[in-house]
Amino acid sequence: MIALDCYYSLSSPWAYLGGPQLQDIVRRHHVRLTLKPYDFQAVVPQTGGIPLKTRPQARRSYHALELVRWREYLGMPLVPEPAHYPKGKPADPDWNKYPGWMVIAAQLQGLDAQPLSHALLRALWAEERDTSDAEVRIAVADENGYDGAALQALEQGAETQAVYRANSAEAVEKGVFGSPTYILDGERFWGQDRLAFLDRALDRRRS
Repeated sequence: MIALDCYYSLSSPWAYLGGPQLQDIVRRHHVRLTLKPYDFQAVVPQTGGIPLKTRPQARRSYHALELVRWREYLGMPLVPEPAHYPKGKPADPDWNKYPGWMVIAAQLQGLDAQPLSHALLRALWAEERDTSDAEVRIAVADENGYDGAALQALEQGAETQAVYRANSAEAVEKGVFGSPTYILDGERFWGQDRLAFLDRALDRRRS
């Protein structure tokens, strides 16, 4: 089976917007997808990315414009400035790590974590729910057929944290500088707007 890795943050609107397309690609190409949440704040400065909050105003305003364009183009609900996306320095520096840890925990249990991942992203970007709150994550997981309490209990376990550190180290090694970044046979595809190119690459590989 073809292996595909997705390096991303559970605070990325682009990972949210690309979720349905990615799911369709995985289904059609019979891909084995591994979701790899990584420490965006630690990795991106090492690899040349620029976190949104540190970009000049011109780029931040364009980012907001693009979110609206893609929301309308894809017909997906999205709030460009959701209530629980910190505008300044977050009170909890791990605020966007917790949902990633839950996704890793689900995969370690042998579960298909893609529906959970998309539900957590949707909760933040469309439903304006605080996914840094453990009770919210548990509820989102439960609503989507997972045992939320069991997964939340594993978030800060040794195995989950080891995978998260490994994902972050791999992201640096492989030149990941944004979220989401899809990697197929060592080739990077950065951003949900590159999913068409990933789809074509998989077509070529299968043929």
